[in-house]
Amino acid sequence: MDRPVLVAGAGVSGLAAAVALRDLGARVYVSDDSPAALDALPDGVRAWRDEGLPGGVGTVVTSPGRRPDHALVGLAVAAGAEVIGEPELAWRLGALREDPPAWLVVTGTNGKTTTTEMLAAVLRTAGLASTACGNIGYPVVSAVAAGHEVLAVELSSFQLHWSPSIRPAAGVVLNVADDHLDWHGGTTGYAAAKARALVGDVAVAGVDDPGAARLLPGAPAARRVGVTLGEPGPDQLGVADGMLVDRAFGAGPLVAADAIVPPGPPGITDALAAAALARAYGVAPAHIAAALSSFTPGPHRSAPVGEHDGVTYLDDSKATNPHAADAALAAIAARRPGARAVWVVGGLLKGVAPDVLGALAGAHADRLAGIVVIGTDRAPIVEALARHAPGLPVEEARPGDDGPMVPSDQQDPMPGAVRRASGMARPGDVVLLAPAAASMDQFRDYAHRGDAFAAAVAGLAARSGSAPIDGAPIDGAPR
Repeated sequence: MDRPVLVAGAGVSGLAAAVALRDLGARVYVSDDSPAALDALPDGVRAWRDEGLPGGVGTVVTSPGRRPDHALVGLAVAAGAEVIGEPELAWRLGALREDPPAWLVVTGTNGKTTTTEMLAAVLRTAGLASTACGNIGYPVVSAVAAGHEVLAVELSSFQLHWSPSIRPAAGVVLNVADDHLDWHGGTTGYAAAKARALVGDVAVAGVDDPGAARLLPGAPAARRVGVTLGEPGPDQLGVADGMLVDRAFGAGPLVAADAIVPPGPPGITDALAAAALARAYGVAPAHIAAALSSFTPGPHRSAPVGEHDGVTYLDDSKATNPHAADAALAAIAARRPGARAVWVVGGLLKGVAPDVLGALAGAHADRLAGIVVIGTDRAPIVEALARHAPGLPVEEARPGDDGPMVPSDQQDPMPGAVRRASGMARPGDVVLLAPAAASMDQFRDYAHRGDAFAAAVAGLAARSGSAPIDGAPIDGAPR
């Protein structure tokens, strides 16, 4: 394969794609909007610093965040080159193997990572050569190169848009709520991208969610399966007599609902989805029960990060859209009756109307002690809060809260946000970081944002002599 290929983006997935193409014999060029990212490329991979495309390039492997209206995409289309994503490349490389890996694909506005981690735990418990990959942080091309038998693949709407050929053994759409509307040009494009997870042999959808439920009847899959928190029908997995039950694949009761962590409706829905994909692949019920009953979620999902003056601080930085923040706020009410919350919210809204956050605050107003707003989209959020929840105390964590000696581009808003939130809370309350927005305005990613929140909480504890606490998520709002 001595053909030129351009990999547009020198991030983790881009470099993995470049190495995979190099090993296949392609002439690989890598470009990036940050010139410094091209200074240390893998051996045999060439930096492309010019405008336009290298001569003869017929394929561009783009980073998932590059929109269809990006100038580079336009150049590729004009030159007759195809534009694909790293998962699409992984699918094509896997097809070259004598034993292509099976893909079990997870997507949705919220719950993707928790469901993918649950599914990977089930596959490991069953003794299968498997791994979790994709949007969860491990490139799919790397997982394919490692020779795994079955892949638990988390895919975002961006990745699915750039992956026209993927046909999973089974795929699930957990839910569909407004998110990334600026990227997809509206709700129709966003939902259409999510629906690409349902084009394989078995299509699974969270039928309690209207957006996901609408996609299931039109899926071209030979078999369609629903997951529900209610009593399941003959083609569904659901909950009956306190048990997760499989009536689609005939397994019957699987595991007690109160054994699922994170607890509450979102965690149970994610567990049902993971079980449905595993059953579609033929995993025995005993392995599903063992894995789900011992599962512990990853960080930044309503994880307790400290306690100060009787106030508990929860990091749900993974709540990057209003749908996820709503689940986090509702979980506090369900798991801590009578507790009030101080909500730390804000960042990049990604095309979501600020009034959506305002309406969310209004819906939870009787359980909120106050709101602290962070991020570059603070002003419209504050205005929306005033319209929808006029009685709630609202404060802004502005640049400069750390003092004039700190350059504005180096300021961490979290110490100021946490100080303001602690001033609103009283003993027994919860301070919840559930930003309902993207993090890249002030942080590298949601994990950096969550870590900054935890560090600010530790700063409070250090000043008072308290100690930060560790533990698994306790309020059950998985993303």
